[in-house]
Amino acid sequence: MTVQQIKQRFEIIGTSEALERSIAKAMRVAPTDLSVLVTGESGTGKENFPKIIHQLSNRKHKKYIAVNCGAIPEGTIDSELFGHEKGAFTGAQNARQGYFEEADGGTIFLDEVGELPLQTQVRLLRVIETGEFIKVGSSKVQKTDIRIVAATNVNLPENIQKGKFREDLFYRLSTVPLTLPALRNRKADIYLLFRKFSSDFAEKYTMPPIRLTEDAQHLLMNYAWPGNIRQLKNITEQISIIETERNITSEEILKYLPNYSSSSLPAIASKKNQSEGFENEREILYKVLFDLKGDVTDLKKLVLEMARTNNIDTDDTENSRILTQIIKDVNSGNERQLTTTSEPEKESSEEGDDFSPIYSNPDTDGFQHHEVIEESLSLEEKEKEMIAKALEKYKGKRKMAASELGISERTLYRKIKEYDLN
Repeated sequence: MTVQQIKQRFEIIGTSEALERSIAKAMRVAPTDLSVLVTGESGTGKENFPKIIHQLSNRKHKKYIAVNCGAIPEGTIDSELFGHEKGAFTGAQNARQGYFEEADGGTIFLDEVGELPLQTQVRLLRVIETGEFIKVGSSKVQKTDIRIVAATNVNLPENIQKGKFREDLFYRLSTVPLTLPALRNRKADIYLLFRKFSSDFAEKYTMPPIRLTEDAQHLLMNYAWPGNIRQLKNITEQISIIETERNITSEEILKYLPNYSSSSLPAIASKKNQSEGFENEREILYKVLFDLKGDVTDLKKLVLEMARTNNIDTDDTENSRILTQIIKDVNSGNERQLTTTSEPEKESSEEGDDFSPIYSNPDTDGFQHHEVIEESLSLEEKEKEMIAKALEKYKGKRKMAASELGISERTLYRKIKEYDLN
């Protein structure tokens, strides 16, 4: 049997390469007993492929049962699939066979398999792996020989990440994956489907079929069709019944196309997810910048300490300029007001001086010195005081204190040891 014969038998319309490739794949896998997972957007015609697989398999003379997993309440789905014993739950007045028992030897189609509760997923996994199941309210293990074809329009790998679908079940079901193309990716098939639906509805309602002008055809083929073939069929039926004129123009067809956009570019699937992604990236960027700021502050303090111990040559004019800027930055980080003077500082030898210099080197030429006007504390003393206040504020919690001070926890630990702070 050829692909064309399959399309005629199951009334599949279209010449899309992706569609024909999916049909050919279904034909090749049909004689086996492998599980098949059919994926695609809602309305793409996924329900046809389990029928193709069953009719071309060795099970074609056995039962074929289609189950819509999303339409069965969570409390009764185990009973529907696996059956129950009398008295298993309130209202179970008689024993009942489930779909897996009734379809023994045949094929069961699980539509919207992504909607199955996690408890039912565990039971289904056991059926696929061992062919065994237990009725609700029973302890007897029963055997079944069944071929499973599943379909879903949800992203199962994404549901796995969210903990809504079992990963092992996903791989068991998708032994052979089949993905159906969306209607917007089958532009050449859109008008063919419209003509078929128009003819069917004309016969059903005993009226002449509707026809589209050239601009209306162009409009139809450039629409996004979020509801795919199902939406196209519904719109064709609406136009067939409502419009009195049989020749439909682009102006008339626009009335039936919600949120029409002439752009054929793909739409963003989820603005919410995109927004959440941007927020996460922004948070990461802020964290990197804050960490970088802390590292730069630590580096400036280290350079200042090296300068005080005469490990940096301050005779060089450029070094003096850089060191001056570092002193400004460090003191500004500690919220101190500094006054710059071009005259060399005189180191105080008396304990009662009203001020103390931050840095002094009488041998340095061209170096601008700084004086603390408002406070009589040195930089080390101020730093020690701030560290002590931060530790007291957060009751000795170094991580929070380091964050408050804008330095790393490692630097804070070193300062605590240096200043002998408990």
